[in-house]
Amino acid sequence: MPELPEVEIVVQRLRELIRGKALTRAQLLRPNLAPENTPRQFALWLKGARVEDVTRRGKFILTHLSNNRTLITHLRMTGRFYLRENSSENTPYARAVFWLDDGSKLVFDDQRQFGVMAVVRTGQLDQLKYLKKLAPEPLSEEFSADYLYLTLRRSAQQIKLALLDQRKVAGLGNIYASEALHRAKINPRVPARRLSRPRTVLLHHEIVALLEEAIANKGVMDSGNIDASYGRYESVVRVYEREGLPCLSCGTPIRRITQGARSTYFCPQCQRR
Repeated sequence: MPELPEVEIVVQRLRELIRGKALTRAQLLRPNLAPENTPRQFALWLKGARVEDVTRRGKFILTHLSNNRTLITHLRMTGRFYLRENSSENTPYARAVFWLDDGSKLVFDDQRQFGVMAVVRTGQLDQLKYLKKLAPEPLSEEFSADYLYLTLRRSAQQIKLALLDQRKVAGLGNIYASEALHRAKINPRVPARRLSRPRTVLLHHEIVALLEEAIANKGVMDSGNIDASYGRYESVVRVYEREGLPCLSCGTPIRRITQGARSTYFCPQCQRR
């Protein structure tokens, strides 16, 4: 599943490609993609609206429209956007199509059908169940070292699982949680509330630096597409999916354990405590 950097890259690309353009027509090809809107409502609320901006909240893509509506998209596992000419065929797993006033169309493709969309009133975004419980953005001033320390002090979860909790850290997922813990030399199984303030300050620094590096590198996975290229996986990833390979810091073989039904990769030497 794409994490904050990959979603941010899709947001930047969409902003570049569709901001300022009007939607002449929209169609749900799979009604369950937008369970809170009927296909007719979905089409009516989008038709004629101009794209004013595209932003992100956690892993959600927010397309803000001139009619005071916002299209919310969560890519989930296989959601991808493609920009095509109107006359071209849709992609093989097209689930929604948005026709634009410049003669192009934006196709949302989702092979595994886990993606979610919703058209809502922009003024009600903060009250939506999707967004209202999300933690501060990791790249915002609100996500300070003090915030992280006080939040983790209240958690009995293992630190890796705490970092995956979107109510504590928005946008962080399995890859970047593992990588941040490795950079901070923290064992992923340590209870979050046992982290000292100095170690939490270091973890905060590594989370922010890692996400900024990943965005600058254009992410580590081919997700969201929008016909863009992605960065070099190995330039950011040091432990994820490297089980048995030598740690790039000390040479010890990387281990894999299961936490919360997800794989965690770490160095048993660098991350002893």
